[in-house]
Amino acid sequence: MNELEGREVVVTGGAGALGTAVCAKLLAAGARVHVPAFDEKEAERFALKSDPRVVIRAGLDLSDEVAVESFYAHVPALWASIHVAGGYAGGAILETTPTQARRLLSSNAMSAWLCAREAVRRIRARPDAHEGGRIVNVSAKPALVPTSGLSAYAMSKAAVAALTTSLAEELRDEGIWVNAVVPSTMDTPANRASMPGADFTKWPTVEDVAETIVFLASPSNRATRGALVPVYGRS
Repeated sequence: MNELEGREVVVTGGAGALGTAVCAKLLAAGARVHVPAFDEKEAERFALKSDPRVVIRAGLDLSDEVAVESFYAHVPALWASIHVAGGYAGGAILETTPTQARRLLSSNAMSAWLCAREAVRRIRARPDAHEGGRIVNVSAKPALVPTSGLSAYAMSKAAVAALTTSLAEELRDEGIWVNAVVPSTMDTPANRASMPGADFTKWPTVEDVAETIVFLASPSNRATRGALVPVYGRS
């Protein structure tokens, strides 16, 4: 029997490259996957939408409290919540507007905070809540390693890292382990197109990052909490 057999897991950003890889590994491990999508177009392009163990709901803004509460309220017996959804933008500080910075804080940090908040509520509501649960966030290398030209993005992802370590302490006695992966640039078609001169072999693949995420979200993770796990490949 797969260790996630029958367990309910939320994956935000599930329709993206990393999110799809995470969902595929969760399904292979027997989980039932719940994916919030921003709109019908995002839901339609989700490659795994036809799997009967996938529940996808469109029309959800993950920076909106009511929308997040509504989504999680329909997830029964939540075991784990994985927060892949987020945004990216580069630029020197004088080239970045406050509106852009607020948008990154909203899409990266506030969405993770709201989803973690509802995940805690739903994990505690399980009949077997004494078994705990798992929350996995996605930060980014510039949050930990100073990187020029990414101040707003780094700030938003640093907030995700701080959320992770603080919440891990808050929930430790309940057995709800909170961790984050910290990827560098991942090998995706979009990243290859935007950086055609890069050495793609140095980048971690989305499958590499997804494997780490799924371990942190699984019952096999019996001791790791409050970790910011670098997933850098050779970059």
